[in-house]
Amino acid sequence: MGFALILASISFLLAVVWGPLLIRILRHYRIGKRIRINGPRGHQTKLGTPTMGGLMIVVPVLLITVALNIYNLLGRTVIGRSILVPLGVMVAYALIGALDDIAGVRGMRRGEGYPARRKIVWEVLLTLGVAVAMLVTRIQFAGQVGMPGVRRMVDLGWAWVPIAAFVILGSANAVNLTDGLDGLAGIIVASAFAAYGIVALLQGQYYLVRFCFTVVGACFAFLWYNAHPAQMFMGDTGSLALGATLGTVALMTGQWLLLPVVALIPVAETISVILQVAYFKYTRRRFGQGRRLFKMSPLHHHFELLGWSETQVVQRFWLVELLAAMAGVALALW
Repeated sequence: MGFALILASISFLLAVVWGPLLIRILRHYRIGKRIRINGPRGHQTKLGTPTMGGLMIVVPVLLITVALNIYNLLGRTVIGRSILVPLGVMVAYALIGALDDIAGVRGMRRGEGYPARRKIVWEVLLTLGVAVAMLVTRIQFAGQVGMPGVRRMVDLGWAWVPIAAFVILGSANAVNLTDGLDGLAGIIVASAFAAYGIVALLQGQYYLVRFCFTVVGACFAFLWYNAHPAQMFMGDTGSLALGATLGTVALMTGQWLLLPVVALIPVAETISVILQVAYFKYTRRRFGQGRRLFKMSPLHHHFELLGWSETQVVQRFWLVELLAAMAGVALALW
């Protein structure tokens, strides 16, 4: 655990040092000039802020993880190579997010990036491939699920594959929806990775502990530049990558049933969007005019329109997330 915390500090320092250069690069290429903000009117001042800030997280995590595990990556043991799973998912989803971010700022669909259906196809194919690879190569706890109060893992066999794909896909898009306020997604994801890092520590998966806290350190560094008022945004490059990686880590611990608890805020954000859309469609059919269940979705915008300041929403959501993360660790110990 001590070494994992040292890695978090190294990751933080590397990302903080690399941050100003990344901001200059993004501004030079005008990555962010045409960002479309679907939030309260006060968010219009954020137009033009550099996006693709997720690279500030992904690059240090990639470098540190490869440097730390180069011997194990070349080894023949499954445990040695298993770190490739969360790392590979992070890089692959960062690439999908980066392509979407670039498409958005280059004018495709008025700054909205690629069509959602196209992105979903890419993500579904990728997650199914990852799930099958994890099961076939027998990555630890692949095909299994842990339940609070039950000491033994429950074997699900091949039925685990579509479930695992859904966990990764759902986690990626939940974090993507959470990324709407300065500092919100970064602090929420860091808390969730810390929780799963502790779960992995209790299981003796030390390579996974190191990976989780390396991500935590990089997220903290990103928050240095993403704190209100933000100097850069995470973009799909970061939110999709971090969300998918979080889902993968949850699967590798076998405690993916606890993900809705550990990642309570992203789950609540996702549910708010689903309910908003479903209620709007229902009332439009029922009354001829669509009505809103929330003032605006995702959920953080609803509270902004209730009068909470942006920093109040972020701090209060983080407090809830901390309690949820602690509850998730407690359930894993049960």
